[in-house]
Amino acid sequence: SPMESTRRFGKYRVEREVLDEQRLEEVTQRKTHSDTHPSLTERLKDSLRCTVPKLKRSVMSSLPVLYWLPKYSVWDYGMPDLISGISVGIMHLPQGMAYALLASLPPVFGLYSSLYPALIYFFFGTSRHISIGTFTVLSIMVGSVTERLAPDVAFLKNNGTNFTAEVDITARDSYRVQVAAATTVLGGLIQVVLGLVKFGFVGTYLSEPLVRAYTTAAAGHAVVAQLKNILGISPTRFSGPLSLVYVSTVKNLALMLAVSMVFLIAAKELNSFLSSKLPVPIPVELITIVAATLISNYAYLNSNYTVSVVGEIPSGLSPPSVPDVSIFGEVIGDAFALAIVGYAISISLGKTFALKHGYKVDSNQELVALGLSNAVGGFFQCYSVCCSMSRSLIQETTGGKTQMAGVASAVIVLVTILKLGALFQELPKAVLAVIVFVNLKGMFKQYSDIVTLWRRSKFDLVVWLVTWVSTLLLNLDLGLAASISFALLTVIFRTQLPTYSVLGNVPGTELYVDIETHREVREIPGVTIFRSSATVYYANAELYLEALKEKVKCNMDHLKIYSDFFLSCLAL
Repeated sequence: SPMESTRRFGKYRVEREVLDEQRLEEVTQRKTHSDTHPSLTERLKDSLRCTVPKLKRSVMSSLPVLYWLPKYSVWDYGMPDLISGISVGIMHLPQGMAYALLASLPPVFGLYSSLYPALIYFFFGTSRHISIGTFTVLSIMVGSVTERLAPDVAFLKNNGTNFTAEVDITARDSYRVQVAAATTVLGGLIQVVLGLVKFGFVGTYLSEPLVRAYTTAAAGHAVVAQLKNILGISPTRFSGPLSLVYVSTVKNLALMLAVSMVFLIAAKELNSFLSSKLPVPIPVELITIVAATLISNYAYLNSNYTVSVVGEIPSGLSPPSVPDVSIFGEVIGDAFALAIVGYAISISLGKTFALKHGYKVDSNQELVALGLSNAVGGFFQCYSVCCSMSRSLIQETTGGKTQMAGVASAVIVLVTILKLGALFQELPKAVLAVIVFVNLKGMFKQYSDIVTLWRRSKFDLVVWLVTWVSTLLLNLDLGLAASISFALLTVIFRTQLPTYSVLGNVPGTELYVDIETHREVREIPGVTIFRSSATVYYANAELYLEALKEKVKCNMDHLKIYSDFFLSCLAL
């Protein structure tokens, strides 16, 4: 039959209607604008309409703990979370006190910041592995605010006739705590608002090179900030240069600091080397502060040599207090910078762990969770927190499965505040500064990014360098604003300089590559495939057409007609 003959020789004939635009609209039945965009009244009614499934979804999304806690298996997760929590809690103690010095606050407030925010995040966070608490970069940023609004010169004691060189430390620290708490509450409220309006995508504008360069430059600020604690020996006690007592004190303190630093670095390297064999890492930081406290106590470093120590650590918890809202106007820029940087660090690390362990973090809910951790924590004299890279890695590598590990670590901090805080009163601040220095090692290693980015992407390298320079030269908040502005400019610049190419087929395959950069490819007769590496919009439309005219050899009159139509569509 004719049909069998057609199939045998592979001859087919396809008949279909040729559709113009009007006919296509009739066939596809395009929806009206009102169909796809409900009115404001309808959307308001829908948002207020309450059903059981909708209420359940809303509660679950707002309180993620209600989703996973009922399914929590003590048998499978209890012991790993407990071991992980104890390990992280032991790290919280020295880091909390050390990073509080970066924030220019008494060390006990670093312990508060390691307690309350972790408990709040337990209820609202979606990441199972990040450790919320003090972090180097945020501590430095808070320190820049507290020292700007409460400098030492504003708290000099008056002896009745003139000012002395003595600073009223109690009054100064009290006001700095108010400044830090107000900044933290305001930053937390900004994060909550951004999360509620679904502004979590803002983290995508903080690229990895920008964040790494920012933290690298912040490490430089941390070094400068800790020099006063490293060299914090009162000069008034010594009348002459090269005094025997002075030289002896410097030598003794320098020896203790050198030994502390060598011990910390060596022990951390040993931890890394034996990480696969050790069930939990050696608590080198805790061992260091215990040993330094014992030496300081029995050598009377504070009373004999005026070596600055931690001082009184009050036992018990302070009642909540409302922050001074009159400070908000002076710190709103700093609060916004803290909100953005804290979120960027937390979401990037949270997504890394989520990808590794096969679950998902909600970027908007993370903003809300972090914001509530800061806002509520500010009422308890905490300062701005986010996740810590080092503690989060310990929490994950020691087997932590859920945020129950964060609760266990908070219990360790709570016990310290209630019962053990007084034991660290003779701890030299210089040793805490050494802990900060050693923990900055990872950030200083990020200078190798320059070599990597030079090979990978010159655009990213320029972003890294501009971020680093602007953060070093400007204050941390202004440096962040300048860095983000420049990064956005590079996005615009990249759309102005895209790569245009004509693609050809690789013989024997279905692959298409650039004809100009590959020899063994061929064009398809009658078909030209033109490719642009950037999205076409009004700012680069002219460049697109110029490249099209240059690459595609066709009837220029017809191309002129198409180009006019193309530009008019973009204008609309």
